[in-house]
Parts: sequence; structure tokens; C-alpha cells
Amino acid sequence: MMDSARMSAAIRILTIDAVSRANSGHPGMPLGMADVATVLFTKFLKFNPSDPDWPDRDRFILSAGHGSMLLYSLLYLTGYPDYTLEEIKNFRQLHSKTPGHPEYGVAKGIENTSGPLGQGLGIGIGMALAEAILSARFGRELVDHHTYIIAGDGCLMEGISHEAASFAGHMKLRKVILLFDDNKISIDGSTSLCTSDEHMRRFESYGWHTQEIDGHDFLAIEKAIENAKLSDKPSIIAARTIIGRFMPKEGTEKTHSGGLSETERIEFKRILNYPTEDFQIPEDVLNKWRTLHSIEEYQNWRQYFSGLPHEVAEEFNRALRAQDYHELAKSLDELKLKSSEIPSEATRQSSGRIIKFLTSRIPEMIGGSCDLTGSNNVTPEPFRAITKERYNGNYIYYGVREHFMAACMNGMALHKGVIPYGGTFFIFSDYLRPAIRMSALMGIQVIYVMTHDSIGVGEDGPTHQPIEHLDSLNLIPNLYLFRPCDYIEVLECWQNALKITNAPSMIVLSRQKIDFIQREPSEKNMCAKGAYIIRKSSKSARISLIASGSEVAICAEAQRILEELGYPTALISVPCMALLKKNPDHYISEIIEPGSISIAVESGSCLMMKSMFNISDDALFNIEEFGLSAPYTELYKHFAMTPDAIVERCIKKLSGKMQY
Repeated sequence: MMDSARMSAAIRILTIDAVSRANSGHPGMPLGMADVATVLFTKFLKFNPSDPDWPDRDRFILSAGHGSMLLYSLLYLTGYPDYTLEEIKNFRQLHSKTPGHPEYGVAKGIENTSGPLGQGLGIGIGMALAEAILSARFGRELVDHHTYIIAGDGCLMEGISHEAASFAGHMKLRKVILLFDDNKISIDGSTSLCTSDEHMRRFESYGWHTQEIDGHDFLAIEKAIENAKLSDKPSIIAARTIIGRFMPKEGTEKTHSGGLSETERIEFKRILNYPTEDFQIPEDVLNKWRTLHSIEEYQNWRQYFSGLPHEVAEEFNRALRAQDYHELAKSLDELKLKSSEIPSEATRQSSGRIIKFLTSRIPEMIGGSCDLTGSNNVTPEPFRAITKERYNGNYIYYGVREHFMAACMNGMALHKGVIPYGGTFFIFSDYLRPAIRMSALMGIQVIYVMTHDSIGVGEDGPTHQPIEHLDSLNLIPNLYLFRPCDYIEVLECWQNALKITNAPSMIVLSRQKIDFIQREPSEKNMCAKGAYIIRKSSKSARISLIASGSEVAICAEAQRILEELGYPTALISVPCMALLKKNPDHYISEIIEPGSISIAVESGSCLMMKSMFNISDDALFNIEEFGLSAPYTELYKHFAMTPDAIVERCIKKLSGKMQY
């Protein structure tokens, strides 16, 4: 039988040749963790390259994404069709399937986008949570797999590692196995320069099963993974490894990045007893790797699935592929027709009504909040908390772990079978931002519910009042940020969020009560356009008031006054900039009356609105400084965000225009 050392050498050879050819990349971690990965893939990992999306496969997450050649080598060696030798040779080249850091969606076999350290740890634990939820719902015969995560010292230094590990231990997610690349080297040098953490004691305090091993002892690695699979807790295996194993400067930070010269590569291959030609893997080694498929387990699963009652199989498939929500959208339209029965209320309350309606009909919707359940109005109907004793629920208490909540939702969405939504205050999107960006980069359906969206927060003051956040988050590509103005728009924004399955959505909601906007009823989802005339002018408009969220109601009152004074005024609501950008170039000229003056109102920085509608500085009602602590009604007066101030500015603008 071929020994594991010869098989792990194949990973090292491909890594060195690919990094050297690209003259770019990070060989240190792949060379150090090749032995651990070899044992995992040859002895434990449940996978099938012929069906990369097999629902019950084990998930393999590379949190330390800079070591991407470890993953690419494994995918090529085990025979994933997308990973040919040519793709390995194209490492880090334009449009290759082997980018510098793994990217979800580029090719089959990549479970997640990796890069910012620690994200993979949060994502992996989210996947394990999804597995536990679906296993409780459908049974272990259908859903019974592990999540393996490779992380390094940098991942464990990141703050998200604490949030994620604490949550996993509390929830007893026993199918998480963290393989820690304990090489004690960072880019700057020894990790002793910056940390003295005792990792095992730290993870024990979280409630994890812990083991320390020699990361180059194949038998020790195998035994440790066996022990981890038997534990009733999440597990961490600290594998003491040598970074850049077999490179001339192994064990030092010099091996973290960069390749070898031709002479050094020849010597490297001589040590490993491999051919000196580039990218040459002996046929017997490659054949051994290619026989590692979990065929028997795969066939048993398929046989079990084919014997299920049709309705059970269909429910499982529907959960995994994301439901076609057109029928549900019609139900929401029925709610829209009853909107006149809804009193003026905070949009977070409107969202709470919609969430109850949706969760009573979509079992895949799994909610949660960062210790703000009542404030965010994210409670599902019926309410069933997910706990370590009962995973068959629909609501997660994340605690005050905002960054982890976002990464966890990414993991659940990637796993499939779950549509995650999670709430916190909009101001704390700063804590979520790295994971929000990952949602958008991966193009996955995660729904962020952000309440307390402006100076309308009031007395809590500037630390809790978003100012720059709308503009900042609207700049993230592929993020659909919705800021509805009332119940009808909240309903329509939720409709859109459910239909957008290839990107995250963020629904930004008010703390304070907002007047309902009376307008002509429409069967269409007007928010789908991103911006629209919510209330027409009495005649050809001389003024166009443009706003989003709570400022639409302020502008509605200003519109009423202006109309009474004889100034025909149109009111334009802008619930979603990302959708607005998808319209033809001429769309804005269709909703803004030619020749009218345009006034934009938004309680924060509104550079995006200024740019989209070509608004002059003197036609902006915005806030470019931090807020204050006071009742919200006083704050709107202080910052001149009132109907009277808007009316006065409009009349002055018109007067100036006429004089000109």
C-alpha cells in the first residue's frame, strides 16, 4: 500500500511549481498542512467529485485562504472535473479557476470564498449549524455530515474567532472539526512577537474538545480526527507543523510567500523523491488519489433518497434549491390590498408583521438577532428557538456577536436549505461589514434586517445614529440595500429580497413611527424599480422632492404645503439604489419632470443620491456631521429636516431660477 508521505508530497510539488510559475502566492501553509490534509481526504472526508453538490457531502473550509494551492491541489488530485492540470498551471492568472484566494462560484468544489482571516471559521460554523437544523428537520439518514475547517494563527487572532468559537461551544456543534495549523509563524516572524494565547485552554473554556498533535505524524493525525468525530463537542486539533516544509528556509516567515528558483525546485523534488520536471505527479500516485471517492456512502444515500415518499423528497429538494416565491408574492400582494387597515407605525414594526407572515409559510427562513430581538422586530411565527438541546427551530439567539452573525448566515446560505435573516441596529453594520462584503462577493441570499436607521434613534445619541452608513454600504457591489418609507414599501422590499437569490439584501428600517403615505394603489411592485413617483403633482411638476425611508413622510407634508401654495410638486421615493441603477439611462428623466427643480432629502450623507439625480449642493437636505442626543423630533428640527425648511428652500430655489 502506498504510504501517506508519498501522497502528501504530490500536494507539495503542485504547490511549489504553481507558485513558482506564477511568481506569486503562498506556499508556506500548503507545505506545512499537506500531511494533515492528506489524512483528512484519504481517511475521513465524505465527497464525490462526480457530484460536487451532493447535499450530504462533508464540507471542507479553508479559512486561511492564502494557502489556496492546498485546496486546488486536492481538487485536482481527487479528480474534480473543473480542476485540470492546466488550471493548476494557470494559478493566479486572469479568469482562471485558481485565483489567488478561493472564490465561491468560480468552479465546483469550492465551498466558500476565503481571504480575510477568520471569515472561514465563522462560515464553517454557520454550515455546521445549518447541518444540525436540517438534520433535525429531515433526519440523519438524509443529513449527516461534518464540517472541517483549516485555520492558522492569524485566523485565531482575529476577533471573529472568539465570537464563532464561543457560539459553537455554547451550541454544542459537535460536527465542527477545526484543524489548526499551529506553526507559530506569522508574516512578521514568530507569533511570540504579538501573542501569548494558550489556545487549548481558550477553546476548553468555550466548551470545545481539544487535542494537540505532531502535524507531520500521520498516525497521530488519524487518531486525533477519529477522537474528534466521537466527541459530543466541537473539536479543535492543534497540529504542530513546520511552515514551508522541505523548503530551504522551512520553519521561518521567509516561506510564507514566494516560490523557489529552478535549482531550489530540483533539490526540493529530489528530497521528496519526485521527478524534477514541473507539475509531474507519478501515475501511481495520481491513480491512488483518484480512487478516494466516497462511492459506497454516496450510492447508499442516493438509494435511500430514491425510496422516500414523493412529498418528502420534493420538500427536501425545494429547501435546497430555494423556493419559487411567485405564489408567495401573490399572498403578499393580498396583504398590500389590506394596507389601509395598517396604522402609521415604525417601519421596523411593519417589517415585523411581514416576517411573521413569511416565516409561517417558509420553513427555510431562519431568523436571529444580536441580543435585540424585540427592538429589531424579527420574531418568526410560530417562534421556536434553536438551542443546543433542540436544533429543530427557526430562531437563533446570536448574543452580542454581530460579526459572527453575518459570517454564520453566510455559512448557512452556502450550505443551502436555509434562508437566513438576522437583525441588529444599522449603526452596528460597521461590525458586520467584512462579512457583508463576503455575502455580496459570493452572491448568496442573506437578508440583513437593520433597524434604528438615522437620527430618528434620538436620545441614544451619535454613537447610535448612522450618518455615513447608507452611502458607504450602497457602494458595495451586488448588495441590495432597501430603505422603505412605510408598510407598503416594507412589504415590497421583502418581496424583492426573497426573489433576489444571487445577492444579499439589507432592509434598513426606522425606530420612530412614520406616517403612512397615501397614494394611488398599484398591483405592481414599485420598489422593484428602485425609485418611482410615489405621489404625483397636481399639474406638470415644478418641484421634484426626492427621499428615502422616514424622510419620504417629511417630504409628503412638504409636498402638501407646496401644492396648497400653488407649486405643483412631485414626490419620488428611492427605496433601493442598486435596483435604480439597473434601469435604462433614460429612466430617471421619466420620473423627474424636465425643467423642475430637484430637492433631495436624506438624514445622513447622501452623496449617492446627489450623484444619481445630479443634485446641486444647495438642493441637498442632508447631514454631514455626527448626530446629537435629544428626542428625535428635536433633532429633525435642529438639522433642518422639516417640511417647513424644505418648503422655504424650494420657494427660494424657484425664485432664483425665475430671476435667472
